[in-house]
Amino acid sequence: MVIPLRHENKFYITYTQYLALRSVLKAVLRPDPHTNENGQYHIRSLYFDTVFNEAYVDKISGVQNRDKYRMRIYNLSDREIFMECKTKLGSFISKRSVQIPRDLADQLIAGDPSGLENTSSGLLRDVYREMRTRLLHPVVIVDYLREPYLHTAEEVRITFDMQLRTGLNSIDIFNPDVPTIPPLSHEEIILEIKYNRVLPPYIRDLISSACPEPVQTAISKYTLCRRFENMEA
Repeated sequence: MVIPLRHENKFYITYTQYLALRSVLKAVLRPDPHTNENGQYHIRSLYFDTVFNEAYVDKISGVQNRDKYRMRIYNLSDREIFMECKTKLGSFISKRSVQIPRDLADQLIAGDPSGLENTSSGLLRDVYREMRTRLLHPVVIVDYLREPYLHTAEEVRITFDMQLRTGLNSIDIFNPDVPTIPPLSHEEIILEIKYNRVLPPYIRDLISSACPEPVQTAISKYTLCRRFENMEA
C-alpha cells in the first residue's frame, strides 16, 4: 500500500494573529464537519515510545526519517478510538490510522500486545512488532483544542491548536478528570498548514496578509509535553 506524503508546516502565533487569520479563512475555507458549535473539537492523544525513548531522542536530535505511535480520542469519548502512526520522511509527513475497540485499547495501554497477534491491519502488525521487540509502551498524554479549516484544492487543512496541556505522569487516556497542566510558559497557539503538493497561491497570500512573516518552527507537542515532565533520554 502506498502511503500518501504531505507537507506539514507549523508556526507559533499570537492570539491577535489567530483572530485575524481566522476571520479571513472563514470566508474561503469550510470548517471540519466534526466540530462543535464553536468550530472546535478536543483531541487527547496517548503517545507511545520505546524502552530507549527513541521517538523522543530522534526528534530532538533532528533525525529526518522517524515514526511516532499514538492512541487518539476526540472530545474525551471512547466511542471512537484510533491507533495511529505518524511518519516523517524528510520534509514530508504521512499518517496511518485504524479504529480499535475499547478492550484492545485497554490491553495496549497495559503493555499487552497479545490481542494483535492475528490482526489483518498492517499498522497494528507494526505496533505488535514494536511492542514485542522494542518494548513500545504508553508514556504521555497530550491534550488540546483544535479549530480546523478545509479546502479541496490540494486537500489543504489549516488548524489552530490551542490550550495545549500534558497529563501529570498519567497514561489514563479515558479519565476525563486526569490532572493536566500547560507545558508552555505562554498560551501560544500552534498554526498547522497541511497540503499535498503545492499550497494554492491565493491561500498562501491570505495567510501572509493576515499573519505577516510567521516563523516556521519544528514544533512537536509530544516532545514539549515529555520535556516538561523532565524525562531524561
